[in-house]
Amino acid sequence: MQGHKKFNPQLFYELSLDGLVPQDNFYRKLNRELEFGFLYSKPKNTMVQKVSQNIDPVVFFKILLVGYLNNINSDRALLRYCATLGCAFVYGLRLE
Repeated sequence: MQGHKKFNPQLFYELSLDGLVPQDNFYRKLNRELEFGFLYSKPKNTMVQKVSQNIDPVVFFKILLVGYLNNINSDRALLRYCATLGCAFVYGLRLE
């Protein structure tokens, strides 16, 4: 006689993004090798000083870099692609 698996969903699961993304993931390696701290230096004599920043410049640059590396031209397609776990690891997204 064969058993039947019954799925019982839980309210909370314990997992980490670090454990879900393989160690040999391309974006993990890229994140380890590149330093993006220079993007935090403020540009001088530009309009950026007068506008409030709503997005972290490093996150924005990483999203654009992912789009460039994967030849993604559409903003919607890029955001859809960046929702994958491998990409989310690059720019430090939390699982929510």
